[in-house]
Amino acid sequence: MPEISTANNYLTLINVFKVDPANQQKLVNLLTLATDGSVKNITGFISASLHKSMDGTKVTMYAQWRSVEDYQNMRNNPTASPYLEQALQIATFEPGMYEVVATFLPSLA
Repeated sequence: MPEISTANNYLTLINVFKVDPANQQKLVNLLTLATDGSVKNITGFISASLHKSMDGTKVTMYAQWRSVEDYQNMRNNPTASPYLEQALQIATFEPGMYEVVATFLPSLA
């Protein structure tokens, strides 16, 4: 489960894939296979959440890693690389590395 906090110092990745609506589910399936079958077992992985847009044109992965180095190790891992290569055959990829600067919760009355 994602833990979004300014205190944990995790690397946050928000990666947006743009895809033709006809390929959205194929991309979701591919990213699910990659994360569940390989990525989640790599040292430093904290969590990931996969989202698909209501209009079918985007798939977004919100992921947390212990550090930039751990994330880079995953990117260099031969078991994870083929999935990204396959994804890029049907989608464009806009990666982003972030740090949490604030979180907000509802006020209790």
